[in-house]
Amino acid sequence: MQVHDLIGIGFGPSNVALAIALDERRQHGRGPEALFIERQPEFVWHPHMLLTQAHMQISFLKDLATMRNPCSRFTFVNYLHEKRRLPDFINLKTFFPSRIEFNDYLSWAASHFEDRCIYGEEVFEVQPVERDGTVELLRVVSRDTEGRVHERLARHLVVSVGGVANIPEQFLGLKGHPRVFHSSTYLRDIARQPAAGRIAVVGAGQSAAEIFMDLHGRPGAPAVDLVMRARSIRPSDDSPFVNEIFNAEFVDHVHSRSQDERDALMREFWHTNYASPDLELIQQIFDVLYRQRVTGEVRHEFLRRHEVTDVVADERGVHLGLRDLNTGNETIRRYDTVVLATGYLRNHHKALLAPVARWLGDFSAERNYRLRTGPDFRPGIFLQGACEASHGLSDTLLSITAVRTGEIGAAVGRAMAERHAEPAPGDRTLSM
Repeated sequence: MQVHDLIGIGFGPSNVALAIALDERRQHGRGPEALFIERQPEFVWHPHMLLTQAHMQISFLKDLATMRNPCSRFTFVNYLHEKRRLPDFINLKTFFPSRIEFNDYLSWAASHFEDRCIYGEEVFEVQPVERDGTVELLRVVSRDTEGRVHERLARHLVVSVGGVANIPEQFLGLKGHPRVFHSSTYLRDIARQPAAGRIAVVGAGQSAAEIFMDLHGRPGAPAVDLVMRARSIRPSDDSPFVNEIFNAEFVDHVHSRSQDERDALMREFWHTNYASPDLELIQQIFDVLYRQRVTGEVRHEFLRRHEVTDVVADERGVHLGLRDLNTGNETIRRYDTVVLATGYLRNHHKALLAPVARWLGDFSAERNYRLRTGPDFRPGIFLQGACEASHGLSDTLLSITAVRTGEIGAAVGRAMAERHAEPAPGDRTLSM
């Protein structure tokens, strides 16, 4: 069985950026041979949230390469040049392209590495391969769309599986119900509910706000209740000094702090990334609700300071038990559809790595995103997008992706050089 220098689990933006960084390293000498495995049949980035009016919340300069190598051919600017749209984009006078265009940019970048990515296979387990009590390699086990199981060996691993939909406890019993779905599948599932006239959107962040406005403009004029525990919709703080927390250099500061100090930083800056839509979008929602007061035709409701206490679904719809946190009053409201804009969990890597968990301790990562292990575990396991607690709020965003992948590529290169410098292991055999 071929042994790959590096296997990347997932081929979203982070691992596409890694493929770019490794490709550029190879241009300046020997770099690791990498293979990526992606469960989707082709590259796509948040396909069910590519809303017509949605724009990026981050500058196009924080693309897959610019912050690491402005001369890279994989910058967003070069993408525009190759697509012959650079002058027109300049005339837009914006740092924030549409989400549809940025998805096209990411797809364009990914298309250059189709020979290094296996699509349509989902990795479900990573197993240790031991020799004389030391884990030497990792066996990556995946399943394709026809149910066939595949095994591949790797000296190093980069796990970039993204977030898993966060389903609140009250809704777990309705997981998979056609009338209740997460924002991650919004466009697909709302299309399956064409007759929905009364819809609840649960959440207070960018996705909740975008979905509210999308539903407001849809044919059929559905009535939408925006349900959240917060007192108001708070805008993201993107002022210059606050935005410095998303600089790559700030990762050094966060990682060097104690966990108590890191937790304090998370609390202080939490609203820069979570439950904080763009101010322009908030103003649009306020305008919609204000116009209702002018006309007296109330179509939507803003149920602030409300929490969902109970959920029941029957042939008539989905019944939400709601508690007003200001008054303590409880009501039951019926909806045709409920959309959960409730964010993501980023712990799926622990399930994939369960067979090697005893070597990984508390799953803490070094500064270069490599999980800490003992001397009896030689493969490097690197995480992308799962180190927020130790590396800061930028970890799940595009802000540091280009720089992070350069750091991971360099770390893998050093590890490979160390292995090549070691004496041959003789005729010892691996425990397969």
